[in-house]
Amino acid sequence: MTNNKYVLSWVNEMAEMTNPAKIVWIDGSEEQADALRAEACSTGEMIKLNEKLLPGCYLHRTAVNDVARVEGRTFICTRKKEDAGNINNWMDPKECYTKLTKLYTGSMTGKTMYVIPYSMSIVGSPFAKYGIELTDSIYVVLNMLIMTRVGNDVLDALGDDTGFIKGLHAKADLDEENRYICHFPEDNTIWSINSGYGGNVLLGKKCFALRIASYLGRKEGWMAEHMLILGIETPEGELKYISAAFPSACGKTNLAMLIPPEIYKKKGYKVWCVGDDIAWLRIGEDGRLWAVNPENGFFGVAPGTNSKSNPNALATTQRDTIFTNVVHDLDNNTVWWEGLNDNPPSNAIDWRGNKWDISMYNKNDKSTCGAHPNSRFTAKATNCPCLSSEFNNPKGVPISAIVFGGRRAKTAPLVYQSTSWQNGTFVGSIMASETTAAASGAVGVVRRDPMAMRPFTGYDMGDYFGHWLEMGKNIPNPPKIFHVNWFRTDADGHFIWPGFGDNMRVLLWILARCEGKVDARETAIGYVPYAKDINIEGLDITEDTVNELLSVDNEAWLADVENIKEFYDMIGGTVPCELREELSALKARLSK
Repeated sequence: MTNNKYVLSWVNEMAEMTNPAKIVWIDGSEEQADALRAEACSTGEMIKLNEKLLPGCYLHRTAVNDVARVEGRTFICTRKKEDAGNINNWMDPKECYTKLTKLYTGSMTGKTMYVIPYSMSIVGSPFAKYGIELTDSIYVVLNMLIMTRVGNDVLDALGDDTGFIKGLHAKADLDEENRYICHFPEDNTIWSINSGYGGNVLLGKKCFALRIASYLGRKEGWMAEHMLILGIETPEGELKYISAAFPSACGKTNLAMLIPPEIYKKKGYKVWCVGDDIAWLRIGEDGRLWAVNPENGFFGVAPGTNSKSNPNALATTQRDTIFTNVVHDLDNNTVWWEGLNDNPPSNAIDWRGNKWDISMYNKNDKSTCGAHPNSRFTAKATNCPCLSSEFNNPKGVPISAIVFGGRRAKTAPLVYQSTSWQNGTFVGSIMASETTAAASGAVGVVRRDPMAMRPFTGYDMGDYFGHWLEMGKNIPNPPKIFHVNWFRTDADGHFIWPGFGDNMRVLLWILARCEGKVDARETAIGYVPYAKDINIEGLDITEDTVNELLSVDNEAWLADVENIKEFYDMIGGTVPCELREELSALKARLSK
């Protein structure tokens, strides 16, 4: 409990609206968590898995109509529409509060309201921001206990402060037509109703740590970014850190938990994961940019995770994990998902809760899959074999390089370096991926996703670019900015670069550039490596292949320029003139 009058008044106000049968404050103790797990199992909300094979692990299923983030039902509610921008869905705050109040009224009747005090980042850290989430879902409580730092010490750190993030979640009746995830950045408030899926209801994650935090970062002079953080340790014990942003389906988690290729392992190189999804960045006393992972766990996609694609992630899930919408193997009371191995269970329940007919299973037909394509695991970061020793450092880690990436078959080279912070901001603003055969609709359509923040910026995208430029002016010793593309294809559509652990070869070139140890050739788009400086020892590719991977097709880029202009025009007049000038200069260089 707390003596903070503002907290108590707000909790009481929300309770009067939602009408719960009782209110339970979450204190962060294992005893309370155990009791909640037992209660969730008794009601069928969760299933306890095999304690010997998966100790401390549980299975949960969401409603069939509630399996992913709903961008179309996600709103930024600012008093002026232009402050939310053209990319975000906007609703007037008064209208939204009125609409949702009707939905919340009586929504917790007969239920328990759980009060979750939580911290994003280490409690007491200069980076720390505090929130309180009210929910009627034990599933949410148990996930928040993994994903954030929860408990009475958060209330103690908050003291009498009024600046906490107020989060209200109610499952209500899971009505898709009345499902809303609404952010009120001017009020430090998040309201979520009619969903039980993690990305919509774990309000510390994308809602707070990106949408609200990006707004706060602009106001307070720091950055909240959709970035992994990893450290590379040399055989001499020197550590350098990289933060990197990728759109979905670009191997972000795999890179965050990268295992070095054998040739580097033998030499003593190591890779350490600080974070797989979100980075908060501040200017340190030494003039460098420092980053923390504000989360305390991983909310990862299960399908495709296996002992080859990401052994560290798989190992992390083997204890104290909540699995959502995967296959329940009844023979040994464990879980399975597509891509885990080639041995789907014959006696199993699918993600919908129905008996899974293995005879109908076709791994190329998603409708026959046992696990939902967006099925998840919520796992403790402390169970990750490659977790950085700096994970809980309240000062964070110093960032040497910022890396942007996309999925482009032909246009972007394997890696290139921007010419300045301003140019690097431009590179981040034009990040894009092409649709693949796995996606619905046409193949090869370019989707712009600036800094991988398109769904997660809590204010106007043009103003967000402006904040990047402003930060660059204020960082005495800024990181260098790069772009990578692991997905160039040959004439037959096959990936040329091996990817996965071998991406470390590119990261080492990036760090060598940061330290001024290698040269690069200047192209119309930026600095590109000489093929000889990308180590291909042990790979089944030649230097000629590397030259192909590093080639810059000016004609293809000129076509891309037109698409970028259209995207900037969609954002509108807030796109900084510096970035429009960068676009014009790029076009001029390409046209020479």
